[in-house]
Amino acid sequence: MKSSEKKQQETWPRGVAKPAVRALIAAGYPTVNDLAKARAEDLAKLHGMGPKALGILSAALKERGKSFKA
Repeated sequence: MKSSEKKQQETWPRGVAKPAVRALIAAGYPTVNDLAKARAEDLAKLHGMGPKALGILSAALKERGKSFKA
């Protein structure tokens, strides 16, 4: 694993599977904060992204005072 990939994965909350993280990064969302630009419905279509991961990510955004795009 490259150093940049490891650093990007460290920005994600625990419980979000690596395939989901890779799919998010490939889709243009390298950090949790970037997810505020996305709709949860669109993210749910990504490989490895299930209800558990979406819940964890939603909570992580909420902690930052953000949410998924409506």
